[in-house]
Amino acid sequence: MMVAVQSISARIGRVTGKGLASNMLAVFPRPVVQALVGLLFIANTINIGADVSAMGAAAGMLAGGGRHMFTVVFALLSLLAVVLIPYHRYVSVLKWLTFSLFAYVGIVFTVHIDWAAVALGAVLPKFDKTGDMLTLIVAIFGTTISPYLFFWQSAQEVEEQEADPDAGPLLANPQQASRELNRIGWETWLGMGASNLVAFFIMLTTAVTLNAHGHTDIQSTEQAAEALKPIAGQAAFLLFSLGIIGTGLLAVPVLAGSSAYAAGEVFGWTTGLERKPGEARAFYAVICAAIVLGIAVDLSPLDPIKALFWSAVLNGVIVVPIMIALMIVGSNKKQMGEYTATSGQRIFGWGATAMMTVAAVAMFVLM
Repeated sequence: MMVAVQSISARIGRVTGKGLASNMLAVFPRPVVQALVGLLFIANTINIGADVSAMGAAAGMLAGGGRHMFTVVFALLSLLAVVLIPYHRYVSVLKWLTFSLFAYVGIVFTVHIDWAAVALGAVLPKFDKTGDMLTLIVAIFGTTISPYLFFWQSAQEVEEQEADPDAGPLLANPQQASRELNRIGWETWLGMGASNLVAFFIMLTTAVTLNAHGHTDIQSTEQAAEALKPIAGQAAFLLFSLGIIGTGLLAVPVLAGSSAYAAGEVFGWTTGLERKPGEARAFYAVICAAIVLGIAVDLSPLDPIKALFWSAVLNGVIVVPIMIALMIVGSNKKQMGEYTATSGQRIFGWGATAMMTVAAVAMFVLM
């Protein structure tokens, strides 16, 4: 399902030469798209605040010192990197940072695991049909099939196309279609496969360490790390902390960038991480605002763990109308010409949309 919706997002950008929000404007009324982009900005900003705060807490545990000081340092580092480093260089840094995700995979091999029980539980999960459990499921969906990823992937296709003087929108360059759509296919399968693998190991790590030893009410990043240390050892504690920092550095520019792309496309601004700040002032202003407001989230009473959780729940709710819009745009022949979403993408894309809708509605009903 993830591959389907992300492939459609990338296809929209590569076929039309425009980002997702721009294409939505051609199909839906402007106020509707503006409302969706506004919700995206709110969710992304909360997520950024939670990420930089968690990074600050992890660095504080490793190096000693105040959490807030490290939070501000990481936020400013992320902001300066996005603004000052050209896209074609910075994207290579982001790609290498994805390897930090495998820190969570490494933790699993530091503890004993009943793999037969894991296999059975993965195929036949058991959970209570309560409002709290459905809220958790919506959060898992929202942090997996996340709206910011749609806007980011479509925008990156446009960025890479504009950076290549021989490339262009597939509507105007049909001879490139076979090669580019095949590339999008295998890249998305590889990326989403790695994403789901890491997500599985994050949940597995939590289950066999913290949950198995009765730590079911984690209130802070520090509490999670400290609880992990006596259970899985110093190596797991170190991997956990480094994983938080690495994934945060990876996530913050993507979250802020997706907000800026969406806002820029809606309001007709010049956009692009390859452009200098003076060429795209409003675009970079949104990135700056999202990161600075994220620091404000860190200074609020809301704990990073709770902020991450509730931003994931918010993502799981607002993603429903965005997915509906995505599927309509991806299937629209007026926008996509002969390169509309494939039948498989439509089946799994609408299936994902239905699944997310049912989960969100059920959550509100049971709450």
